[in-house]
Amino acid sequence: MTSPILHLLKRLSRALGLDTADSFPPGHRYARTRWNAAYFDIASNVPPDEMERRICDAVANTPLVFGHIVNPTPRMQRTLLGLLEQRLRLGHRREAAQLAALLLRAYHSRDTPEAVPGLRAAIDAGAHLDGNKRIAAVLDFLGGSDAPFDVIEMK
Repeated sequence: MTSPILHLLKRLSRALGLDTADSFPPGHRYARTRWNAAYFDIASNVPPDEMERRICDAVANTPLVFGHIVNPTPRMQRTLLGLLEQRLRLGHRREAAQLAALLLRAYHSRDTPEAVPGLRAAIDAGAHLDGNKRIAAVLDFLGGSDAPFDVIEMK
């Protein structure tokens, strides 16, 4: 008997922005994308495009929060890829490898949309490799792609 009432209260709370969002609204294109609300303080009544922009801003400011996103959108992934490229250009290979590891972890789920054509295939092709070699293979793939973020080779 109380279940319909709780459901209604939850919907009302979300509509008024009293909850902290941890996903896009039901029916959204990326409804399977989830994030830890403790790291992304976004009111539930914020429009989806603004939610995504705020998450991308958080990733740009603190890249390791990307690890708290499940099934990141292509835009979120491109934000991380841009940071990865920047680290490589500055010669911060260890930091770039750390970001590539976050990307690999995101692709464990088949529900993660592909941000760069062929990225999933490249990740799957290296599934038999150990961690460091998988990261190197992904960085090699990104370095050779014609992506708009111009990821450069780690060599």
